[in-house]
Amino acid sequence: MHAIQKNIVDHIFKPQFVSLSFLIILFIFSGCKKESENDYQASSSNLEDAKADIIVHAGGSIQAAVNAAAPNSLIKIEPGTYSESITVSKPGIKLVGITKNGEGVVIKNPGDEENGITVDGAGDGFTLQNVTIKNFEENGVVLDSVDNFKISHVTAINNGEYGIFPVHSSHGVVEYCTARGHTDTGIYVGQSTDVVMRCNTAFANVNGLEVENSSHVNVINNECYNNVCGMLIDLLPQKDIKTSNDVHVASNHVYRNNHANFGDSSSLESVVPPGLGILVLGADNTTVEKNTVTGNDFAGITVFSTLVLVSLGGISADSIDVEPNPDGAFIHNNFVKNNGANPPPLDLPGVDLLWDGSGINNCWKNNEFKTSAPSPLPSCN
Repeated sequence: MHAIQKNIVDHIFKPQFVSLSFLIILFIFSGCKKESENDYQASSSNLEDAKADIIVHAGGSIQAAVNAAAPNSLIKIEPGTYSESITVSKPGIKLVGITKNGEGVVIKNPGDEENGITVDGAGDGFTLQNVTIKNFEENGVVLDSVDNFKISHVTAINNGEYGIFPVHSSHGVVEYCTARGHTDTGIYVGQSTDVVMRCNTAFANVNGLEVENSSHVNVINNECYNNVCGMLIDLLPQKDIKTSNDVHVASNHVYRNNHANFGDSSSLESVVPPGLGILVLGADNTTVEKNTVTGNDFAGITVFSTLVLVSLGGISADSIDVEPNPDGAFIHNNFVKNNGANPPPLDLPGVDLLWDGSGINNCWKNNEFKTSAPSPLPSCN
């Protein structure tokens, strides 16, 4: 066992940006803005300019419209605040908010509802666009076993554990969304395949963006700041899906994720150490490239075994039903500086690049950084 990994297990388990960093950030988000404009125009011609099958007028009920809609219906929602929880159980439903005179669609908790919008396995082909979801007890938007979905220009605020939460789902896109104030994750993809997360912003969550026990996921051009952990690519035990493979994390801006951990004390996320930029935890064949990762107090880009978090959470090793070590991590061409100024009390160094020594075929190449542990890190052929 590598010395750093052994140290972790033995112990339970404000920086200024330089000009190059600024240029990389500018490049990433000018590209995202351009793509956003093009995509928005395309979606506008397809949805906003299309004739609605049903229009929900201000003061009306979105759920009533869903109930009345035939499969594959386009439901447009007039600006206003709607106090209701919505369930979709038919295919092809498209919920599109209308923005007029600066006012949009807000869906808020009418009382003690757990979820804002719930889409089940009958809801393949679901689209949600141009709405704000806020103050629900558990989750903002939940998709369970949904294929071919799109969540675009959605804002999730203070919805308990998760803001946007597709699980057991496939062939989906989460784009141009914003999530803040969630005790687990702002924007989460779990036990899913073939999903794109692009041009989203997550802040003031425990985890900004998370890809858990999932495969063939692209995480591109997102912004994560002021979370406990900016981005988490992980393989956790006791899930239906036992593998995580082929996650591509590219051209993201991940900075100053130093928020105090406010996760539920009974849950595993409550032991995530603050100050982490991008954390690869047990996942296989993860590529992390062309990201700007700065100002995170613990570490910029970290590759750990799942056993690290499990140890911190006090979970018995007997319950680990996955192969916990990260294999095939390829960390290259990232700008990773000014991290590690104030690491947590785990007897671990605060550095730009951190690895616990677990797994095989992990390598680092052409990263711009100052500090690493170990040093040097394994290079790529």
